[in-house]
Amino acid sequence: MSCFHLDDFLAGWIGGASSVIVGHPLDTVKTRLQAGKGYKNTLHCVLQIYRKETVAGFFKGLSFPLASITVYNSVVFGFFNNTQRVISKFRHGDERQSCGMLDMTLASMLTGLMSVGLGAPVDLVKIRLQMQTLPCLAENLTLAGTTGKGNIAVRSVTLQGQPTYRGPIHCISSILQTEGIQGLYRGAGAMVLRDVPGYTLYFIPYALFCSWLSPEGRSSPHPCSVWVSGGLAGSISWVTATPADVVKSRLQADALHTRKYRGIVHCIVQSYKTEGIHVFFRGASVNALRGFPMSATMFLGYELSLQFFRGL
Repeated sequence: MSCFHLDDFLAGWIGGASSVIVGHPLDTVKTRLQAGKGYKNTLHCVLQIYRKETVAGFFKGLSFPLASITVYNSVVFGFFNNTQRVISKFRHGDERQSCGMLDMTLASMLTGLMSVGLGAPVDLVKIRLQMQTLPCLAENLTLAGTTGKGNIAVRSVTLQGQPTYRGPIHCISSILQTEGIQGLYRGAGAMVLRDVPGYTLYFIPYALFCSWLSPEGRSSPHPCSVWVSGGLAGSISWVTATPADVVKSRLQADALHTRKYRGIVHCIVQSYKTEGIHVFFRGASVNALRGFPMSATMFLGYELSLQFFRGL
């Protein structure tokens, strides 16, 4: 019997699509807080986006993640579950053998490492599109034109015109033209630091919560248990990943013509010097808030779809 199961990928795709729609508004707020300037706190950021860009501002850049992150989540969930089967086959000779915590941790870490190859370009394009606001661009230009001798005059012609990117395809082509293929993977190192432990603290808590909330003898967890377990796991994973996520977001939002950071260490040092230690926890509350409904929807969509496909 083959260890490879296609239904895991299909179920991951359905769960991913649901979670993107639910979580994108708060994801936009999170990105603006971490990589933008001029926002006092989460509520102030929400109000500023609404006042200046209306409700549409919260869904800026949605089309690309809806098309790409659904595929990304499909690969992540498919890879994780099939990796567990491979490990069980290798260690126990039976892919149906349940994985222990050590095996699940290994599968989670491998999933986090694998996810960066597909997820880094997706995240970069999403963040570049989300950051297309005049206040953010103006602040970035001011910072780019600041030296020890004071502010250097920077032309603001671009602020009066159209956004830098007309859409995801134009964004990708512009990055390739100006920064090359490596430009699409800017921030990938920080993403590894975020996703390897992040997915471990995603799948492990989910399995533990499901086990605790499910009655003895039940073959599959109840939808309510799945929803609560997935939500709690998402909040835990995202809150603990916030420091690495801040660094990743700043590196990815750092456009070529306003480049402020030379790499991960430089970004960490500069962010700490200018904004203090609290900067690495900026957006943590938003991550906790968006992590719950996003992950609850992701796991519920995945589990229900899997039950449907296996019942056919």
